[in-house]
Amino acid sequence: MINSQVRVRFAPSPTGYLHVGGLRTALYNYLFARKNKGKFILRIEDTDRNRYVEGAVENLISALKWAGLEYDEGPDIGGPFGPYMQSQRLDIYQKYAQELISQGKAYYCFCSAERLEALREEQQKQKLPQAKYDKHCLYLSKSEIEANLEKGIPKVIRLNVEPNQKIEFDDIIREHLEFDSNNVDDQVLIKSDGYPTYHLANVVDDHLMQITHVIRGEEWLSSTPKHVLLYDAFGWERPVFAHLPLLLNPDRSKLSKRQGDVAVEDYRDKGYLKEALINFVALLGWNAGDDKEFYYIDELIEKFSLERVNKAGAVFDLQKLNWLNAEHLRKKSDDEILSLLKKELNNSEYKDQPVPDEKLVLIIQAMKERVTFVKEFINNCRYFYEAPREYEQKSIEKNWKEDTPQQLLKLKEEFSNLTNPSKEDFEHALNRVAEELNIGKGKLIHPLRLAVSGQSTGPGMFDLLFILGKDEVIKRIEAAINNIKPIK
Repeated sequence: MINSQVRVRFAPSPTGYLHVGGLRTALYNYLFARKNKGKFILRIEDTDRNRYVEGAVENLISALKWAGLEYDEGPDIGGPFGPYMQSQRLDIYQKYAQELISQGKAYYCFCSAERLEALREEQQKQKLPQAKYDKHCLYLSKSEIEANLEKGIPKVIRLNVEPNQKIEFDDIIREHLEFDSNNVDDQVLIKSDGYPTYHLANVVDDHLMQITHVIRGEEWLSSTPKHVLLYDAFGWERPVFAHLPLLLNPDRSKLSKRQGDVAVEDYRDKGYLKEALINFVALLGWNAGDDKEFYYIDELIEKFSLERVNKAGAVFDLQKLNWLNAEHLRKKSDDEILSLLKKELNNSEYKDQPVPDEKLVLIIQAMKERVTFVKEFINNCRYFYEAPREYEQKSIEKNWKEDTPQQLLKLKEEFSNLTNPSKEDFEHALNRVAEELNIGKGKLIHPLRLAVSGQSTGPGMFDLLFILGKDEVIKRIEAAINNIKPIK
């Protein structure tokens, strides 16, 4: 092996945001490194200046750190094989490209954009399976090349792909693969602006950084023959390849922004827990060989293996992500949720309305089984933070009768006599009133819930009363009696 220690890398392009497919690639690299006591490296592939987005590197690093995928080497922390930004390594790529030229394994190409376009159109007319460069500049004489270089004619450097060769390599997920070199273009290695293409920079960096396993998305599978040719041209040992399955929409089309969110930042901002997103993404193409679906990161590290990654595309099922988010939220302690809820409150309309921690913990306990996101401890039960501004129409129709106000007044009187009431005290008081009025408890519970919360559903009735407290309950009963009119 290239290095006795496993070394893997995540090498995104800074194009704006971290795609969930990129998170999955980063995660599998991270899990593989940690499982094998290896190193996980972040490298930024920023040589395509047309696609570079200002601030994207910072966004990528922020998203990875939010997800808990701490890397051992990278642009912001350094390491023994830096720099880790490809735009800072241009001299290195030039050196290796020149090495290939001197060995006849690469050559200068001076063809104009017009000639290349005419060549492409001609090949399309001939209905060739793919457009390929015709090696025109390979046959320039040494004096022609020197003259062109002296004149400063725009140029690229191309790999000289030998025809009629069988390109073979093994892939942990795809197994043994073979390609015909006649179908591989004389790819550009150095562009006319002096920047390397992905293919050259990728191979040179993986070799110099002693990457042992290249774990990346299936979309790079068709590029791998080009990379294999480069490894062989340099006489370098190839890393082990593993190409991950595509991520698919429910209709099995490729996951794209057209059908929903694809950025990690979008899911973070919507309130998904990092534990849930990591758990969900880990299962997009991998399983441990059993039916288990709930994992913490330590369990994923322990169970992960590339051999159990599937070939078939993985469907991005938002319902499953929501289920996992709810499960991870429920597994958190009240104190953990309290910390998260206080942050949400600081960003809500209630930020200037302090709520004691003791009350927030009671809200958490009452609502924990009823929410999927932390923000729902606010949005789904605003009645804990403010009196109802309106009352649910359906509940009024069903539960607010002519005699309801009189019944609730009786209940209000009974509650007024309580001192620091517990949940049980509220319950016993309601039972006494129901018995005295000779009515079923439901005749009181449903309109009472409507009066204090404005809704017909929610946590246990007596939990609700206890959390609100006697004075607030009485105030809300009075407001409801004054504001709700029965619908005839």
